[in-house]
Amino acid sequence: MFMMEVFSGMGSCPQNMNTYLQSNRELWDGWAGFHPQTDFYNMEAFKNGASSLMEPELQALQPVDGKSLLHLQCHFGQDTLSWARLGARATGVDFSGKAIATARSLAESMGLAARFVQSDVLVLDLKETYDIVFTSYGVLTWLPDLKRWGEVVARHLKPGGIFFIAEFHPGLMMFDFDTGKYVCSYFGSAEPSYAEEVVGSYANPQEGTTRMEYTWSYSISEVINALMSQGLELKAFEEYPASPFDCFPNMRPRPDGWFECEPLVGAPHLFTLLMQKPE
Repeated sequence: MFMMEVFSGMGSCPQNMNTYLQSNRELWDGWAGFHPQTDFYNMEAFKNGASSLMEPELQALQPVDGKSLLHLQCHFGQDTLSWARLGARATGVDFSGKAIATARSLAESMGLAARFVQSDVLVLDLKETYDIVFTSYGVLTWLPDLKRWGEVVARHLKPGGIFFIAEFHPGLMMFDFDTGKYVCSYFGSAEPSYAEEVVGSYANPQEGTTRMEYTWSYSISEVINALMSQGLELKAFEEYPASPFDCFPNMRPRPDGWFECEPLVGAPHLFTLLMQKPE
């Protein structure tokens, strides 16, 4: 039920690109080692039946009972397993070996028949197609090539299949969360938009370990075009003034339970896309 599958290699990437990706993989391996113990992920509630899924994806994709679902960049599998609880035949993919090992152990301990695959998403080819391809919340910034990402999404969708992404808005990422000042271009480039040392992680800044991360920025049109160039059709696009997660500095709660960055109130915080592969 829990298969060991490893896809390796980044083709003929320049040496500095290999350095970026290796550093990011080491960062996520490190984060996977302590994220399941953080309040952010609330594993006790999850094991007792709580879902880690948020309102946008639940509204867009339910019902999933009996459907095949591929979750790209799944981390240690909470969302993948939440979909499995709702009846999906779920497969989660992540490039972190530590995260995938944790996801498999968690699935086995909870008796959930989810499959987990270790792979860089940009070289993924499972030789299978799915009713749904899903990805969410802090995924695009780790990808150096949206064209290949769009190819992977389209490759794994059945005719008529649905792709859904919920992601932090690139407009928000242009600004410093402490000062509100402009720090980064809205548009993508071959080189990382950010190269910085981070202490701990978004889930536990007090963890204390310093790690290096490299991330990229993309406009929403770049995201949509990467998918449309593969033949996917845009069915729905939404933008939100707040985030369901308190994962950035200076976030404050709203009456609806979501969060907004205090220096950037009124800025778009989140967007969602629902796209379909033609029959």
